[in-house]
Amino acid sequence: MPSLVRGVRGAVARFSRTRFFRRVGPTVMPPLERGIGWLTRGRIQMSGLLVPSLVLHSTGARSGLERDTALMYCPEGADGMLVTGSNFARDNHPAWTANLLAHPDAAVSVRGRRIAVRASLIGDDEREDVWRFIEGQWPGYRGYERASGRILRIFRLTPTG
Repeated sequence: MPSLVRGVRGAVARFSRTRFFRRVGPTVMPPLERGIGWLTRGRIQMSGLLVPSLVLHSTGARSGLERDTALMYCPEGADGMLVTGSNFARDNHPAWTANLLAHPDAAVSVRGRRIAVRASLIGDDEREDVWRFIEGQWPGYRGYERASGRILRIFRLTPTG
């Protein structure tokens, strides 16, 4: 079974790096994620069927309002999570990364369970090691960084409760 999951993830990873997906994904994926989340009361995320996924509950950097964002994550250790601001390889950083920079205390929902977390931006000293770890779980993911032309923000989310 692990080889089947790895094969499916590899195929999805290749598709997600295509120009077609980068153009259509930002329009199609968020409403689909919200719809499935609403139907299942947050217990299932569409992307979670193929990769570990969570809903990030952050505080808006400017508005101060709670913002929810469905994200893929890489489990790290027993409780840690890594999230990457790829933004479908667009030129700009996604808004949720600015939210975490301004307000690092946040929460995540994983399989319907809400967990308080503290976000810390991965520094230059550990970026290469973290990228190797992420690509071990999601092959070719760093291609988003090359395609975007910017340094992607990577955050470590550590449970605080």
